[in-house]
Amino acid sequence: LQSGGDMVRIGGLDYTIDPSKPIYERITDAKLDNGHVIEPDKTYKVAGWASVNRTPEGRLMWDVVRDYILATRSSDNVLRLPKINHPKLVGVADNPGIADYPGKLA
Repeated sequence: LQSGGDMVRIGGLDYTIDPSKPIYERITDAKLDNGHVIEPDKTYKVAGWASVNRTPEGRLMWDVVRDYILATRSSDNVLRLPKINHPKLVGVADNPGIADYPGKLA
């Protein structure tokens, strides 16, 4: 497993991203997994697995994830996720780096 990377990974949210658009205009159609549209005046609680503090507090995220997997795996020792979120990507269908992308391309 690797900490960090090019972007924040999310779950519980579907959205469309167009990397060719200017910053603040790239992400559209944001909806929760239940289909509800994200409301700009509403407060949402989110969690991530990378620390934004210089000195992380509490348990390491990898330990928390390990404990979750051990507690929720099935009898065959597999953790089955109800849904994996893949954003819809716009304008990048010709990019060979995403040839096997499991999400939608537009």
